[in-house]
Amino acid sequence: MYTLYFHPYSQHSRRVVTLLDACRLPYEPRLVSLETGEHMSDAYLAINPNHQVPTLVDGDLVLHESTAILRYLCNRHRLDDWYPTGLARRAIVDQWTDWGQSRMAPAVRDIVYNSVFAAEAERSLTAIAHGKTVLGELVPLMETALGEANWIAGTPEPTIADLVLGSNITQLGLAGWRPSGGRIKAWYARLCEMKAFADTLPVELEAV
Repeated sequence: MYTLYFHPYSQHSRRVVTLLDACRLPYEPRLVSLETGEHMSDAYLAINPNHQVPTLVDGDLVLHESTAILRYLCNRHRLDDWYPTGLARRAIVDQWTDWGQSRMAPAVRDIVYNSVFAAEAERSLTAIAHGKTVLGELVPLMETALGEANWIAGTPEPTIADLVLGSNITQLGLAGWRPSGGRIKAWYARLCEMKAFADTLPVELEAV
């Protein structure tokens, strides 16, 4: 059985929880209390020296980084719908997965951390403004990419790329951002129809 170190307000954790639950892969969840600084404790640093969540433990394998965990689970369990084996299709899934991590996630962090989680004296309005500027560039790219497709990589079913992007958008909801219309709103609604995804939504967003 897997062990997953996680926190429910981490979008990186939620995407892994969604995949595990959607595919009914047994795991032992272990909450890492970010609010009390447990992620900086000696005990947790021995597991993940990056002091981040999630961390997946599978026997002797200790794996950090949510996207690496998603790919590992898909490869190990042959979850080909979530991570297609065709070279071209997998490349598109990888493209959007990496885009969500390298382009969208930093903007999300700038906005949400400085709007919600940082102490008031430590909040940076400059970082919030920068995040919103970047997000303003990214949203139209997603709208165009979705086109008439249900899922971001043009697949018949959702993939790990949808989980990465969807968990980022859920995180933005903590700072009051919602898809206001168009293809992203319809795509996000489809994600929320998936029980495993909806079950990870933070309490504040469950009824949204």
